[in-house]
Amino acid sequence: MACAVRHDYREILTNPRVAAMLALGFASGLPLALSGGTLQAWLATADVDIKTIGVFSLVGLPYTIKFLWAPIMDRYVPPWFGRRRGWLLLTQFAVLTGLAFMATLSPGDAVMALGAAALWIAFFSASQDIVFDAYRTDVLRPPERGLGAAVSVLGYRVAMLVSGALALILADQVGWQLTYRLMAAVMALMMLVTLISPEPEGDNVGPRSLKEAVVAPLSEFLSRPGALLALIVLYKFGDAFAGTLTTAFLIKGAGFTPTDVGAINKGMGVLATLAGALVGGSLMVRMGLVRALLLFGVLQAVTNLLFVGLAVTGKNYPLMVAAIAGENLAGGMGTVAFVALLMALCDHRYTATQYALFTAFASMARVFIGPPSGLVVDAVGWANFFSMTFLLAWPGIWLVWRMRAVVIRAEARPQAMPSQKASTVSTD
Repeated sequence: MACAVRHDYREILTNPRVAAMLALGFASGLPLALSGGTLQAWLATADVDIKTIGVFSLVGLPYTIKFLWAPIMDRYVPPWFGRRRGWLLLTQFAVLTGLAFMATLSPGDAVMALGAAALWIAFFSASQDIVFDAYRTDVLRPPERGLGAAVSVLGYRVAMLVSGALALILADQVGWQLTYRLMAAVMALMMLVTLISPEPEGDNVGPRSLKEAVVAPLSEFLSRPGALLALIVLYKFGDAFAGTLTTAFLIKGAGFTPTDVGAINKGMGVLATLAGALVGGSLMVRMGLVRALLLFGVLQAVTNLLFVGLAVTGKNYPLMVAAIAGENLAGGMGTVAFVALLMALCDHRYTATQYALFTAFASMARVFIGPPSGLVVDAVGWANFFSMTFLLAWPGIWLVWRMRAVVIRAEARPQAMPSQKASTVSTD
């Protein structure tokens, strides 16, 4: 039996479906900084006033409301390369043209055109995210979801380094216009990857009308048990609550310098997150979804206690390294399991819309816990705050256990829904 498990693991690791996740995850992550932080750096070096730079932060709005147009990508099929890869190619080409256009502009002469191009990139980048999430859900078989999610996270993070840190270094050496042309060329390479990526298996029938594409996935989403929807909100709640003020705690609460935080929290933390994603994905091949959610959820809770120790002892470099490494490692593992859970819960007729709905629903916790977190710290102190984040992680873990039968059934559900189950709503 042990040999069979190893054979399955090697097969999953090397199959083209999982391999495609690395490159397509990279394509998904590449445009984010180029219309965000990297663009802000370009504007700052061009002496654009800070008020204008602040307005440019609105460019990121499409990432927040992308579920609004996700039904279009479920309903309509491009005339080439299928429902998922066809939309991937269209959105990637649109991002490419936006980057190439930005490479012809100068902030000092055409700041409004630069803003319009950045908004174009953000819209089609968010649209690419919609389709990539749906493609990943449709193409990966159940045993592949954990590792597929892990390598897509790896690709996404690497792309953010390329479009963030590397792009800034390149711009300092060869100029902003050439840097953006190089980024456009990288996106063209990603289109080639999309062309050779495998098609989802099975009878993957989409909605027959735009009305069905909007109403049916929402109705099916709202028909889920309340405890399952609560699980989606609460599974990462304790981890997210702790993360809202980690940087502030390290500087104001523990007395570390910004250099310490940049090198250890931002630098080593990213590496630990990537390691956690890969380790978590690998373990899920053997463990299955429910056991992974339980184990990784417990690890997310326990590692928050390391910050309690740091709050009590004060400035302590070994404990800081242990806390940041542990928290990011467990967070990466938990993220992989959570992504696999969302993939398992999607109805494959409406993957784009439902995955966007699930992620929007899950982000509710992060949106609402930020403002009160500072008030909590002010009232109870740092040690008690991180103790609370440990306790707040357990409702999500308990809900995994309570809903384990539902999760197991979702994990075992076929990738594609049979065509006879499609709605009979008239076509538009």
